[in-house]
Amino acid sequence: MTGRLVHVGPVIIDVVMAVDALPRAGEGVFASSARTLVGGGFNVVAAAARAGMEVVYAGAHGTGPHGDLARAALRSEGVAVAHAPSPDADTGFCVALVDGDAERTFVTRLGAEMDLSLDRLRTLRPGPGDFVYTVGYSLLPGPRADDLLTWIGGLPEGVRLVLDPAPVVGDIPGPTLDRVLARVDLLSLSAAEAATVTGRAVPEEAAALLLPRIRPGGAVVVRDSARGCVVAGGGNGPG
Repeated sequence: MTGRLVHVGPVIIDVVMAVDALPRAGEGVFASSARTLVGGGFNVVAAAARAGMEVVYAGAHGTGPHGDLARAALRSEGVAVAHAPSPDADTGFCVALVDGDAERTFVTRLGAEMDLSLDRLRTLRPGPGDFVYTVGYSLLPGPRADDLLTWIGGLPEGVRLVLDPAPVVGDIPGPTLDRVLARVDLLSLSAAEAATVTGRAVPEEAAALLLPRIRPGGAVVVRDSARGCVVAGGGNGPG
C-alpha cells in the first residue's frame, strides 16, 4: 500500500466498564467487567498498520503510566512515534460505561494529547500520496486548534486530509469547521454527528449537504450504526 498515514489526533486510554444500567444521581452500581485499553486514535492507526500502511503517530503524548501504555501499544503495532513525550502531563483517559443495551456513555479527562504545538507540527513532512488524519477533539476552541488549522492550511498539494469530527462536532466553532472542511478530502462521521452539522436526520440528505463543503473530488461517509453507511462523492450521489 502506497502513502503513509500521519495521525495528528489524540491517542488516549479507555477504561471500559460494563454495567446493567447507569446509576441515578447520587447512586452507584457495580461493573460486571472492566478493561483498560488504548483507544481514541489508536484504533485507526492500528487498523491501518495491520492493513499494511506505513503509519506515523504524530499526536502529542504524556509522561506517566498512561503515556507509557499508549507508546507500548503503538510499538506493538509497528507504528512510529514522531514526538518525544510531553514532560508536564500524562496522556488523558476516558471512562466508558456500557449498559445492558450496549449503549455507551463517556466521561473523558483530557491530558497531554491536547497540547500539539505548531512547532511540533512543522517538524512533520507529509508528502504527495500521504494521508493526514485528524479529529474534532483537536479543533475545540483554544490556541492548539489555531496551530492545527495553520498547519493544515499549509499542507502540500497531493496530501489527502481525513477528518472524523467526533461527537464534539457541535462544540467546534462554525468558522473553524468551515475552514478545515474546505481542505478535507475524506469526511467520515456518524449519522448523529452529520445531523448536528446539517440539521438533517436522514443520512443521505446530510451527506448531500456536506459534500459541497469539502474539497472537489472528495468523499463523505456517514456511518449509520448497524444500518451501514452512506457514501457521497467521486461524482456520484449518496448511496
